[in-house]
Amino acid sequence: MKKILFIEDEAVLQKTFEGAFRAEGYDVISALDGETGVKLAKSEKPDLILLDLVLPKLNGFEVLRRLKNDSDTKEIPVIILTNLERMSDIDKALELGATTYLVKVDYSLDEVIKKVKKTLGDSDK
Repeated sequence: MKKILFIEDEAVLQKTFEGAFRAEGYDVISALDGETGVKLAKSEKPDLILLDLVLPKLNGFEVLRRLKNDSDTKEIPVIILTNLERMSDIDKALELGATTYLVKVDYSLDEVIKKVKKTLGDSDK
């Protein structure tokens, strides 16, 4: 079973996504802040990370920087899922190594699941 780490500070959103991903056959680990997210990425070695950029303790850009500079986590695909939609934020996240950048208001839950499946090579699921 593939494992997804969801780093998101909105608990309601976490629960919604967690339920949807579990229904699709994925294991989900959640972190409510960036610091915990980095620790879980290192200890749990997820197959994919969904990352918000606006987080307590450590913002998403710093989380992404740390993940991509660590030999243990640099190969894990990271999909940004955030409300930040400025071009400069998108460029910065992609330069830091994000696989995909999704603005929350532009994507439904089903669309996000499809993007995750595609990134994990599970499009036929």
